[in-house]
Amino acid sequence: MQENQNPAPEEAQQSQEAEASPEAETLAADTTETDAAPSLEEQLQQAQLLAAEHHDAWLRAKAETENIRRRAAEDVIKAGKFAIEKFANELLSVRDSLEQTLAVPEPTLESIREGVELTLRNLSRAFEKSSLVEINPDGQKFDPHQHQAMSMVPSDLPANTVVQVFQKGYALEGRVIRPALVAVSQGKDA
Repeated sequence: MQENQNPAPEEAQQSQEAEASPEAETLAADTTETDAAPSLEEQLQQAQLLAAEHHDAWLRAKAETENIRRRAAEDVIKAGKFAIEKFANELLSVRDSLEQTLAVPEPTLESIREGVELTLRNLSRAFEKSSLVEINPDGQKFDPHQHQAMSMVPSDLPANTVVQVFQKGYALEGRVIRPALVAVSQGKDA
């Protein structure tokens, strides 16, 4: 019976040695680390959630961009429709002046002249506020970007000098919208 009692302590000792061996420690460490780290399924689920969040953010950004584009297009259309509003408001005083001139019960030449002068001042003020500048090149050198020569005339002035303005030109914000119609000097030699 003693032999049966001896092997039992040897088996117990071997199992204690197996538990204490480095391989057993590595296995035990691996199982505790994997218990702490997320499994592949959990990692996949987290990645899918993150992808869904990014997709949602992308959709929102895309929708916002489309809304901004649509609003900008509407603003351009409105700007085109109402760009003349400021100028139109300025022209109202011109019309009022004309109506007042015509409303005089017994107009005289003097009252009509005063009404026309008032109207011209109001129109000049409207042009000035709207950056509409008159081009009156009388006596200046001919500039094909601002003037349109209607004829060339003999003159004592140097060649290519504006000697007569048939119709004034106008520029809006520096851009010629109507060139001045002019007669240009041929010069002394011609």
